[in-house]
Amino acid sequence: MDNRPASGLPASSFVRIRLITPAPAGSRAGNRTTAVRWARMLRALGHRVEIDTVYTEGKADVMIALHAWRSAASIARFAEVWPQRPLIVVITGTDAYRFLAEDPITTRRSLALAHRLVGLHAAIGDALPPEYRAKLCVIYQSAAAGLARRPYRRGLRICVAGHLRAEKDPLRPAWAVRDLPETSRIRVDHYGSAYDREWAAAAQAEMACNPRYHWHGEVSHGRLRRVLAHVHLLVLPSRMEGGANIVSEAVMAGLPVIASRIPGSVGLLGEDYPGYFPVADTAALRALLLRVETGTSLLAELQEACAARRPLFAPEREQAALAALLDELR
Repeated sequence: MDNRPASGLPASSFVRIRLITPAPAGSRAGNRTTAVRWARMLRALGHRVEIDTVYTEGKADVMIALHAWRSAASIARFAEVWPQRPLIVVITGTDAYRFLAEDPITTRRSLALAHRLVGLHAAIGDALPPEYRAKLCVIYQSAAAGLARRPYRRGLRICVAGHLRAEKDPLRPAWAVRDLPETSRIRVDHYGSAYDREWAAAAQAEMACNPRYHWHGEVSHGRLRRVLAHVHLLVLPSRMEGGANIVSEAVMAGLPVIASRIPGSVGLLGEDYPGYFPVADTAALRALLLRVETGTSLLAELQEACAARRPLFAPEREQAALAALLDELR
């Protein structure tokens, strides 16, 4: 339970915010992307924001820490130095779906020290211990609209956008397009860095034996947005997610999504979304891709369902949610 003293922000609208993310400057990891976007939005609201990877000392009216487990030392330090100042902890996918089980003492301590918890998808509360759910609010990650769609005229081009590491199940789409009928024109383009040499070697080996798959490595956000404008489908095969921002990017770009049925995707796309497949089920993913390619109504259903979710991922909604969160803590 939360035994910390009541918090409060200054009465003025100007607030000094320390935003902690374990991902270093220049990283394209999801936590760093979120931190940079939130810093921009908070500065637009009139606040002064500093992004750090750790907190050791220094004045701040409020701290926002992304990742309860990886930022645990910073969370504990801020709570010790400024026990009455607001502390907001953002729950990531590995917090909710790994570290609460693997290291519950460290992770729960961060949850207990926080005045408010933020989740990035609607189902995140189900993963939290019941005593912390009253602290939780959901802020959907946003993406810019207005991307002009210019899909490739031939074939079915699929984008996978995610780092090569176990949580992402990154090669599942590649395996799903192996041994397709010769008449199929499905291709998979994968964008994202490899966690280590073994993952890089696995992707390169897949390209060598699978002409339908191409791994492009890490690319800039601008290039990825250009990719989203041209491809026909985004596939998110992850085993766990805290609320993948690439879903927001795709939906706001008018790009349909196929995703593994995990809480992090259901919490963004809705329980009844028609584009789910069971986690790690290669055959089920292959069947969905072939249904899209063969001209069934599935693609239109996906487009309609994604369009209905667009208001959730508007930048003005995310900024308003951040403003409301800070106002609650005054």
